[in-house]
Amino acid sequence: MLVKDLLEKHKTTFSFEFFPPKEDAAADRLLDTISNLMPLNPSYVSVTYGAGGTTRDKTHDLVIRIKKQTDITVVSHLTCVGSSREEMHAILEKYREAGIENILALRGDPPKDNPDFDHSKDDFTYASDLVTYIKKHFPEMCVGVAGFPEGHPATPNRLQEIDHLKEKVDAGADYIVTQLFFDNRDFYDYCERCELAGIHVPNIAGIMPVSTKSGLIRTAELAGGARIPARLLKAVYRAENDEYVEKVGIHWATEQIRDLLDNGVRGIQFFTLNSSLATQEIYKSLGVRDSAQLRS
Repeated sequence: MLVKDLLEKHKTTFSFEFFPPKEDAAADRLLDTISNLMPLNPSYVSVTYGAGGTTRDKTHDLVIRIKKQTDITVVSHLTCVGSSREEMHAILEKYREAGIENILALRGDPPKDNPDFDHSKDDFTYASDLVTYIKKHFPEMCVGVAGFPEGHPATPNRLQEIDHLKEKVDAGADYIVTQLFFDNRDFYDYCERCELAGIHVPNIAGIMPVSTKSGLIRTAELAGGARIPARLLKAVYRAENDEYVEKVGIHWATEQIRDLLDNGVRGIQFFTLNSSLATQEIYKSLGVRDSAQLRS
């Protein structure tokens, strides 16, 4: 099913994001994790793509396995950095043949060993170029794009940042999934700026529970400088060990989601980090058995 149809069907969607493990054994364990989360009745799941396309084959294999082994809608992330039109077309054709009809279109980060990568030489300079290409050559596919409630790390001008987002929407994007954030006020402000810019496609909020102190620091670095509220930092620093940090993270994420639901968010995406525990505990803390109770 297309994500855009799920968004029309339900007041709020709930999705789980996973990343493709490097080892085959870990991939098997991930399928177990996904199976553990299926009773929560998510709207769909998505699979990420490594920097510079480093997990291209593993992402493809995992997406196909999920498609074959479950009846859940699956979204494949697709980055275009360093890729030619021929390469992108071949990948998309494989997805079409496999029945994968949902893509999250991203420019992507340059390879880690080439921080000075020149995007201007790419066939796809921006994510909007990839959206345009998919909509032209694979019009039956549903395309999502990324949004940044705290700002894009490469675009300090917040007005220009929203202009870039609108370019992706004008190119045909059906919905937006945001980068993670820890303060809902950042998300609400971002949504208001989207409205002012004439961006009216659904915004899905990206939520990731903190699980370790080191992970919190790493998250800030990977997210391009995610803003960590002082109240969250205090709670994490008070925690005796990572077992209690995880409890703090689950509580914080639960309160974020409760508030988002109260304010009519169109969708919530759980960044699971390939673990089922936090997501399961959040559902329990919300007092619901599965997503169906939240979608009504």
